[in-house]
Amino acid sequence: MHRFAIFLLVLFCTQQVKAQFRVSENQHYILKNNKPFFWMGDTAWELFARLNREDADKYLKMRSEQGFTVIQAVALAELDGLHDPNPYGDKPLIDDDPAKPNDKYFQHVDYIIDRAESYHLNIALLPTWGDKLFKNSWGTGPEIFNAQNAAIYATWLAKRYKNKTNIIWILGGDRNPRDEKDIAVWRAMGKAIMKATDNKALISYHCQPNELGSAQWFRNEDWFSFNCFQNGHCRNEPIYDKMTASYKALPLKPSIDAEPIYEDHPVCFNAQDLGTSSSYDVRKYAYLDLFSGAFGHTYGCHDVWQMYSAKHEGVNGPHFYWYDALKLPGASQMQYVRNLMESHPLTDRIPDQSVIKENSLAAAERIQATRGTDYIFVYSSAGLPFTVLPAKIKAAQLKARWYNPRDGKVSPIGIISNAPKKFNPPTRGYGRDWVLILDDATKQYNL
Repeated sequence: MHRFAIFLLVLFCTQQVKAQFRVSENQHYILKNNKPFFWMGDTAWELFARLNREDADKYLKMRSEQGFTVIQAVALAELDGLHDPNPYGDKPLIDDDPAKPNDKYFQHVDYIIDRAESYHLNIALLPTWGDKLFKNSWGTGPEIFNAQNAAIYATWLAKRYKNKTNIIWILGGDRNPRDEKDIAVWRAMGKAIMKATDNKALISYHCQPNELGSAQWFRNEDWFSFNCFQNGHCRNEPIYDKMTASYKALPLKPSIDAEPIYEDHPVCFNAQDLGTSSSYDVRKYAYLDLFSGAFGHTYGCHDVWQMYSAKHEGVNGPHFYWYDALKLPGASQMQYVRNLMESHPLTDRIPDQSVIKENSLAAAERIQATRGTDYIFVYSSAGLPFTVLPAKIKAAQLKARWYNPRDGKVSPIGIISNAPKKFNPPTRGYGRDWVLILDDATKQYNL
């Protein structure tokens, strides 16, 4: 082979290796291609099972335009994913046997993963929903996994996608392990994925609500890369305390709320008494999670996760078909979350309630702070005033601005001295949340 051709081949292979995900050196963030990666996720659990290629393309294109970076989807889907065929008549397994994946079904999965890549989207891929291991009081099952066939299936899946540069692996699927037997199944799956991907996979676990997230069972596993929480679709849960505790827990792991309250979801599954969630509900969780230590955030919509349409009976009372629900305001407001977080250095950001006096308010009126080496963000969830103690930024003067989470607009306050100061957000009340931005006045951040 000509030397120049060899050089190009080596360069190409090097670029492919660089495109892997990994955990940052400080163990709190995710990198892709050795650059900080902001996870702005959407839950599309039924994507592979319910959407044809034209509809999948429509979904992916819209989410890309809205600024999402990660799509969470399940290979063996939740809603009778073993027995309801995909739009092309294919089921994922032959004879419900994890050791016999159906290649035709996974050709459709291949297509969607590739289309996601073309839209600069990454797939957080769940090999299976948890009811295929055990059903609890819900889920259609059947229960098909044990440690042996879990390893076979995970090896097959990981080898199929090991060269894809937009895959993150999520085990579990809305289930907490009951005992060591369950843990052994997930451990077998995680180890198989790591081996098949030459130890390059980024892997977590999607659990039900609990105190510690998925780290409760897997923190010390060598295949477990980052910690996932879920909040149970209720309002005003103090996930921020759990997130900060997870941020500090040893061994250090990045943490994320991978299933917060969904937009248009029955609050606590009780629409009759509590109503359905709003854009404010989902937006509020995003800022509180991120400011308390999360490396990214996942949005969700009740109508979209199940890909609700005239073709399928709705689960828990969806109001819009999925393609209309893509335009709900909470989804569009996620781009403003991402814009803010990416406007300043990501990987040196830490949660720090010590920079505000009003640092222990309950969730309904929570004020949460985070900072980098030369900036502070303060989120006032109901527009309440607060006092900033900015001395941890080593600057004589600070540039102060208000950031509107509803429309992403910035309003200047001015240049102030680096001294304690009380701030009154422009408006106050339910749904009137604001972010204060304080920067070292010598910096020129792009926002």
